[in-house]
Amino acid sequence: MSKQPAKKKNEKTTEPAVEVVCRNRRATHEYAIHDTLECGLVLVGTEVKSLRDGHAMLDDAYAKVENDELWLIGCEIPEYTAGNRMNHKPKRTRKLLAHKREIGKLVGKASQQGFTLVPLRLYFKGGRAKVEIAVAKGKQAHDKRQTLKTKEAKREMDRAASNAKRRKG
Repeated sequence: MSKQPAKKKNEKTTEPAVEVVCRNRRATHEYAIHDTLECGLVLVGTEVKSLRDGHAMLDDAYAKVENDELWLIGCEIPEYTAGNRMNHKPKRTRKLLAHKREIGKLVGKASQQGFTLVPLRLYFKGGRAKVEIAVAKGKQAHDKRQTLKTKEAKREMDRAASNAKRRKG
């Protein structure tokens, strides 16, 4: 048996840089997020170039499990402006990459009444396109109002704290 050297305490682990392309802001307003999963994304060349330019929309997108595979539906990646006749279709269905057991967990949670799979953000991590998928449950109107009230209260507290700091210093 070979013994691996122990890591030093001051040795830093290098995390790949995350470059966010777009977020689904409506998702956190309309859904209560229960669990998240990072998935890879199968893309063609012009889609990657368009994403690197920062063009994508997740507003009406959702994920679906079909034949033990995860699919992203409704995500719009506009055509690459410098592309030729081999450009991609903007709203095509794209395959998501995840392990079978992760997909199984998502199916178990999402199959319950009122739950759905919603993409939260699309980003590059270590040069690879990723999508953060969440198991979410739709909020009622009173839940949305309560969320807005708590956000407003937190904003007021932060504002008061920053004003107190300015007056002191």
